[in-house]
Amino acid sequence: MKVPFLDLSLQHKALREPALAALTATYDATRFCLGKDVEDFEKNFASTLGYPRVLGMNSGTAPLHVACMLAGFGPGDEIVTAPFTFISSAWGINYVGATPVFADIEEGTFNLDPAKLAAAITPRTKGIIIVHLFGQPARMDEIMAVAAKHRLFVIEDCAQAVGAKYEGTPVGMIGDAGTFSFYPTKNLGGCGEGGAFVSRHEELHTRARHIRVHGSDRRYYHDIIGGNFRMDGFQGALLNVKLPHLAAWTIRRQAIAARYLVGIKLADVRLPEQPHYGKSVFHQFTIRHPRRDALREHLTKHEIGTDLIYPVPLHLQKCYANLGYGPGSFPVAEKAAATCVSLPIFPELTDAQVEHVIASLNSF
Repeated sequence: MKVPFLDLSLQHKALREPALAALTATYDATRFCLGKDVEDFEKNFASTLGYPRVLGMNSGTAPLHVACMLAGFGPGDEIVTAPFTFISSAWGINYVGATPVFADIEEGTFNLDPAKLAAAITPRTKGIIIVHLFGQPARMDEIMAVAAKHRLFVIEDCAQAVGAKYEGTPVGMIGDAGTFSFYPTKNLGGCGEGGAFVSRHEELHTRARHIRVHGSDRRYYHDIIGGNFRMDGFQGALLNVKLPHLAAWTIRRQAIAARYLVGIKLADVRLPEQPHYGKSVFHQFTIRHPRRDALREHLTKHEIGTDLIYPVPLHLQKCYANLGYGPGSFPVAEKAAATCVSLPIFPELTDAQVEHVIASLNSF
């Protein structure tokens, strides 16, 4: 039995007719840059997931960049983030001329360790970028306590955690700003690039709205330095078609994860932890095993797709060699990178496919 790591065609085939109808309407109305489709998506996303206001943007990296601009980060400033994440979590720091400073992650959740965060603070630290990795909320109470003590601006990278909550509060509403990605592989994925910005501060939202369109509140008048971070109308239209299905897709992801957690019995496997403060929406189901590469080869022989997310932590990437880190700097993140493998967990998986993954793992 074949089990792909991810098959987006299944979701897109099921939504083909409403998606093409939405695209046709957008095309005929020439609503290509922002416009009604994006505005409708912003309102729907806010009301569906519990945000006071939302700004659609043209990628998941864009709102991270905008948030760093809003925070006033710049040359000489240090911003702490985790080394075990996708690299765009740190790009915004570089884009504004600040310096990324990494702090190690927790063993159980892959998220930033609050104690390691506290130890990384210096007089130059101006902010924190928290990543709710793989859909699991980070320990925000402890993180916000560190931020409050040092008066730091907190950005929540929610790219993999759409729909997740921390102690009942939607991720993105605990720090100063929250960012989302609608890259096609995400839990709520577009048919191309897309992202969103949220904030519990209305003033930050207003400034972000101006930055999104070249620093302008009215055409040809530019009060602040901005950029072109606009979501296009086609992505807004497609996301409006997909959004009503997000809750059901999330429930299915959680059901698959629950079956994995109960069914996987292989010795030496470390399964993702389930903290009491926030239930994961399982963008990924990532396990660890000391013989990860051999296990992955075994699963390939059983026609099961897997992925390595992420095989090289950020502090060991060539682009960050100038920061002076090396092997051993962040042992937990490095161990995760060397032992992690992600299993199939998209909503269209059948129960039979899930059981095949479990049986194949247990037979290693």
